[in-house]
Amino acid sequence: MGKPLPAYAARAAKPSAAKPQAANQNSPQSAAIDAETLLGMEFAPVDYVVEGYVAEGLTILAGRPKLGKSWMALGFCIAVATGGQTLGVDCEEGDVLYLALEDNRRRLKDRLNVVLSPAQVRPNMARLSLKTEAKKLGAGLIEEIEEWRSKAANPKLIVIDTLSMVRPPKKANQDSYAADYDAISPLQKYAGEHRLAVIVVHHVRKAEAEDPLEAVSGTNGLTGAADTIMVLNRTTDGPKLYGRGRDIEEIEKALRFDKGTWEVLGNAEDVKQSEQRRKIVDVLTDATRALTPDEVAKEAGMKVTNVNYLLRVLVKAGGVEKVGYGQYKIQGR
Repeated sequence: MGKPLPAYAARAAKPSAAKPQAANQNSPQSAAIDAETLLGMEFAPVDYVVEGYVAEGLTILAGRPKLGKSWMALGFCIAVATGGQTLGVDCEEGDVLYLALEDNRRRLKDRLNVVLSPAQVRPNMARLSLKTEAKKLGAGLIEEIEEWRSKAANPKLIVIDTLSMVRPPKKANQDSYAADYDAISPLQKYAGEHRLAVIVVHHVRKAEAEDPLEAVSGTNGLTGAADTIMVLNRTTDGPKLYGRGRDIEEIEKALRFDKGTWEVLGNAEDVKQSEQRRKIVDVLTDATRALTPDEVAKEAGMKVTNVNYLLRVLVKAGGVEKVGYGQYKIQGR
């Protein structure tokens, strides 16, 4: 007879009858688990509702007022409800609940008509459920959501627009961090338990922040409770979407808004450099002689350090040539 298996190997050899756990299940467990048992557990892969942007769990979508957060949220809803496309990503069809709590039905219809134009080619919208009123968290909101989920054939996405409309009042003597965390942690727990994507639309601070996550209005209790944070912002380079989360890679996309729809132009840095390269080429094309980096920067309205770098890129690519000492011109001219 062979030697008996060590205890850790014997446990690993036993087939697991347990149902796979949600991939982002972050609910606290009262009992400790040994690492060998954890390594033998099976977890379902993360379900991405909008690949690269929205995964199962709780997402905060924050941005300044009137910047287009609600248009982006509506775009997510329509794409998932119809199996369509948003931000250049094809979505798997499923049931969606959109709580548009700062709108009324007339305004919602107007928004839908803008996004779905022309009407003769619009998809069937029956899988998108819309509400303009809802109870607050701790006062019946979760129960309302559960009623919809229990009746939906394939529930995938819930959007709450905005957090302030469902947020419970701060308790007496409760510090701001705890109040922020407690405000949305029930949604994070609910999303994890039912493997749903829940997006909460929120605002950012008026003050600028070096880290986009620090721009989200409130304390770190909000960003700490969420699985993903996305910040919609507009700079001198145009609108951008920044995202960071437990189940998505860090992103920063350059965007364009047209007729109620957000379109991804590419990675923000690549798009910025592309635009800056075009400016440099335009300046050199219009020049009657070779120019120094300082002269190009002045004409293009750019930093000299950026111009120096991009001139080297353009020379390597073959569109620009260096002549003399530190002067540049369009190749062949």
